[in-house]
Order: sequence, then structure tokens, then C-alpha cells
Amino acid sequence: MSKVRVRFAPSPTGALHIGGVRTALYNYLFAKQNGGSFILRIEDTDQTRFVEGAEEYIIESLKWCGIEPDEGVGFGGEYGPYRQSDRKGMYAQYANQLLESGHAYKAFDTKEELQEARLAAEKDKKTFRYDISTRMSMRNSLSLSSEEVKELEANGIPFVLRLKVPENEEIHFQDMVRGDVKFSSNELDDKVLLKVDGMPTYHMANIVDDHFMEISHVIRGEEWLPSTPTHVLLYRFLGWGDSMPVFCHLPLILKPTKGKLSKRDGAKFGIPVFPLDWEEKDGSIAKGFREWGFLPEAVINFLALLGWNPGTEQEIFDLAGLVQAFDPTNINKSGARYDFAKAEWFNQQYIIATDNEALAAKVAPILAAKGHHPSHEKLVSICALLKERMGILPDFWSKGSYFFEEVKAYDNQKVIRKKWKLDRREAFNGLAAQLNDLEKYDAENLEQLVKKFMADNSLGFGDVLPFLRLATSGSTQGPPVFEIMEVLGKQTVNKRLEQAYSAFDEVIKAKLQQL
Repeated sequence: MSKVRVRFAPSPTGALHIGGVRTALYNYLFAKQNGGSFILRIEDTDQTRFVEGAEEYIIESLKWCGIEPDEGVGFGGEYGPYRQSDRKGMYAQYANQLLESGHAYKAFDTKEELQEARLAAEKDKKTFRYDISTRMSMRNSLSLSSEEVKELEANGIPFVLRLKVPENEEIHFQDMVRGDVKFSSNELDDKVLLKVDGMPTYHMANIVDDHFMEISHVIRGEEWLPSTPTHVLLYRFLGWGDSMPVFCHLPLILKPTKGKLSKRDGAKFGIPVFPLDWEEKDGSIAKGFREWGFLPEAVINFLALLGWNPGTEQEIFDLAGLVQAFDPTNINKSGARYDFAKAEWFNQQYIIATDNEALAAKVAPILAAKGHHPSHEKLVSICALLKERMGILPDFWSKGSYFFEEVKAYDNQKVIRKKWKLDRREAFNGLAAQLNDLEKYDAENLEQLVKKFMADNSLGFGDVLPFLRLATSGSTQGPPVFEIMEVLGKQTVNKRLEQAYSAFDEVIKAKLQQL
């Protein structure tokens, strides 16, 4: 195999969709596995759809995901410029080459004339297509005489350059996922190659750039599959057929219900579909995986398996492991369902595997935003206790806020009404006093003291532990209660026991009044 060079070529028209990140990832994995180069090219030929900040967003997203390009916009390289608008001057040369060789023609049709043709087709219950069956009825250099064309040009009438698709030709190409793919040229329209303003369309710029950047493999979404025969023709007509890249069209990412996952589905389903937060034109924020609380390693692992499988039962892969295992022949042909619960599962596995020191550093900013600044040592202990129960980083606050602020409610009123006894209050006061007198306040000694208290008072675990849990954390769920107490410390536990006992008493008194 010649040197592998692949490119990720997004348009700066808004936030980078998570499907685009997967495309970038597969390109990255293939390049790294084969000792090749991963290139970022910004395809901004459609200036009407350009969105300020989108290019920077794309670059930041790739960096956060850990799949930085070897070349490209923001990264340099010997094949630049890597922004299509900076390469505008070179495209006309090859468009004119197609014109001179008879593989392209000038089309002078106005917007009104094109619309009229569409409406006429609709009346016949057809869809208008500018192709071999209609081109001679339109206003172009094929249907007009050379004198008419010269007159139009002399009068400054604007025109576009269109590809002249041959008739009755079967176009073949090999796809790494789909094998031998065939299209009839009669199914193709005469794509615009150069627009009125001289800017190339995607099709023209894409082929020229891939050729001169020596792209060996084009790995992209299957939505580009119908355009590929047009690209094959362009390679051939430009004399570059022998250096045409290998194609690989990736399956769609499907929404949780039906259809392709779109940028709008994030708000619809309450899930992230972007790598990072993105501010929409109306000022609303579309949440990204980073701000949602995902680790980039988990996102990459999740996306890698969204349309590809390693051929084994293994699910957890770091980036180096993915590079080693990636085989494009194991990419699925059918679409992959976007399962957000599975994404959270991956994130949980990575949270569990993260060193407690490193995890504390990631959680600290979340707590700081809530106004809490625990010591690093304490936060490390809390992370160690909670990590196996956390799906996303903000869970350390939402499920562990009792470590940082007072308990405001007790979630299991049923347990209180059923098992709390007013006549045991004196015994529980005694337990609180014993806990307060404990010299070495750690989980082991706390457990021994509480077990002795239960034995001395003929009480079972269900008579005592739920109330210690409720008092210290507000819930009967969570990490081991003695470890919670150790991290909270003697002073905090003593205060919470006193407050909770009084609250439990009030619940029972209210219950008795209702009888």
C-alpha cells in the first residue's frame, strides 16, 4: 500500500455533529494504524452558509477528543492551504480543462427558468433533473449555437459550469464497506462544478483537493455515496483515474426512534449530539458531551463501536487499542442506533477506571460552580467512594451533594414511619454520644462501635443503619455508611444525627396524630 493519507473535510456551517466526529475518528484510526497522515481540510466553498466560530469549534472538538490532525487548518503542513476558500484560484483551471475537453458546458439558465422547469415537471408528477434528458431544452452551450453563447458572454450574462454526464454508461467503484458499487450514468444529473461567482462546488473542489493533497482513501458518511459516481467521472475526465482514492462510506447514525440522527435531535430527545456546547443564533445553548459530563475517552470508545465492531466481545478500548484493533472491513453496512444509555455506561466505566487524584481534579470545577471548594485530599476520598455509582461527572454533585452541604430532606419517609420508635430516642442519643467520643474516627472503628450498640440494645441492622444513612446523607442509598461518616468527620456527623433524630420524631408524631 502506498502512503496512507486521509482527510476529514467538514464545512464550517455550525456545530460539528457527533456523526462528523465519528467520521474523523475512523479516518484517524485508519491513518495511525497504517503509519499515515490524518488531515483536516475546511470545505467552505458555500460562503452563504458560513457560520462565525464554526471552524474554531471543529478544531477544539478534535483536540478535546484526542484525535488531532497531522496536517490542516490550525496544524500546518506541506500540502496547504487547507481551507478551500484560500485555494479558489486553482479550481477554475481544472474546470476549464473539462470545458475544453468537452466534459463540461456553460449553463446560462436563470433562477426563474430553473424554477419554471421544476414546476413543469411537477405538473407531470415528475422531479426535474438537469441531465441528459433535459439539458437540450435548457439554455446552455450545448443547446445554443456558438454565436448565441458568444453574445450571452459579451453581454455579461452570468453562467455556471456543469458536468456533461455521458449516456448509458455503467460506473463502477470499489468501496471498503460495500464492495463493488455500480451506478448507471443515466441516474446522474449534470452537477454544477463552478458557480456564478467563480467558486467551485463541493464536487469540483473535493476532487481537485483530494488529488493534489494525495489523498489515498476517502472515508466519509454514506450520504455522499450517490455523489461518488460523479466524482469517479471527474477523476477520469481530468486524467487522474489511476490515482483515484479508495472509497469507504460509513453507515448512518440513527436516532433513538426512526431515521437519521440530526442536529435538532439533541433538544428533541434531551441528549447531546455535539462534542462541545454550541450557542445557537437565538442564544440558546445546545449541550455537548464535554459539558454534559463525559470523559473524551468514553465518547471516543462509544463512537468507535457505533457502526464498527472488533470481531470480538471486547467493548472497552483506549485510543491506542482502537488503532490496533480497527479494521474497516468490520464496519457495518446498516445504520447504527444512537443508544445514549450505552454512552453513559461507557462513561461510567471510564470514571471508575480514572485515578482518584485525576478524577478529583475533573470534579473540582463542577463543585466550584456550586460554590463549594473542598480540600483536594477530601475530594479524592469522596471520588473514591462515589465513582462506581456515577454515570457522568455532574453526578458527583447531584448524587453526592451531602458531602458538601447540609442534608435538606430525607428521601425514605416510609422507613421512618415504619421503623423509627420514639422510645428509642434515648438509646440513639447515647449512640451519638459514643460516636462523638470515638478517638479514631474511621470506618472500621465506627462499624465496630455501631455493632456493639446494636448488640447492647437488642437491635438489628434494619433498626439502625437506615437511620444513620438517612441522617448523614438524606438517603438510604449510596456508598457504605461508615465510609460516608469517616469522610464527613465527627463534627458534621454529630450535628446531622441531632438534626435528623428531631426530624424523625416529628414524622412519627405527625403519624400518631393521624390515627
